[in-house]
Amino acid sequence: MPKVYARRRLSLVAAFAGLIAMVGLFNGPTASAALPTPVSAATARTYLASLTVATEDRTGYNRDLFNHWITISGTCNTRETVLKRDGSNVVTDSACASTSGSWYSVYDGATWTAASDVDIDHLVPLAEAWDSGADSWSSSQRQAFANDLTRPQLIAVTDNVNQSKGDQDPATWMPSRTTYACTYVRAWVQVKYYYDLSVDSAEKSKLSSVLSGC
Repeated sequence: MPKVYARRRLSLVAAFAGLIAMVGLFNGPTASAALPTPVSAATARTYLASLTVATEDRTGYNRDLFNHWITISGTCNTRETVLKRDGSNVVTDSACASTSGSWYSVYDGATWTAASDVDIDHLVPLAEAWDSGADSWSSSQRQAFANDLTRPQLIAVTDNVNQSKGDQDPATWMPSRTTYACTYVRAWVQVKYYYDLSVDSAEKSKLSSVLSGC
């Protein structure tokens, strides 16, 4: 092959590679939430079958009964720990507050560069837990649930998406990114199973429906 054609071919390859890189830069997430990997769909189906089905009762619920954002290490509380875990290139100050970084919200596909735009979602909401059995727990049990970094229970997401979810279960609210549905319900079932929480009939029906397609 003549050298001029070889150089032209290499130039085209380089240009094409650069185009791919630019597409990835503008379309790909700049950070990815690091929710602890939930159990498999098969295991989640087994767990779901064993959960008690009961009507929810919110009598006596108060968010303050779940002591959350406790100190985890040094000056870092639970929220700050999850922000560092789920973000990319997160920089914190001496008080452990995030001063810069990038957070990709798996619920809606948005990326944020200010920690103030990100909430830490209790995947199984505190009120939902109360309705499902946490009303009989001790204060220390509720604190452990509200700050659980081991189970797939806490995740950094877009603040207004978290607020729109509120205390709803999957029967009435699911992430808008349908590709995340399986991960979401697998995590939901795992948390409920671990904490021996009940499900209501509509909730179980929705969980079963999503898991059947996973």
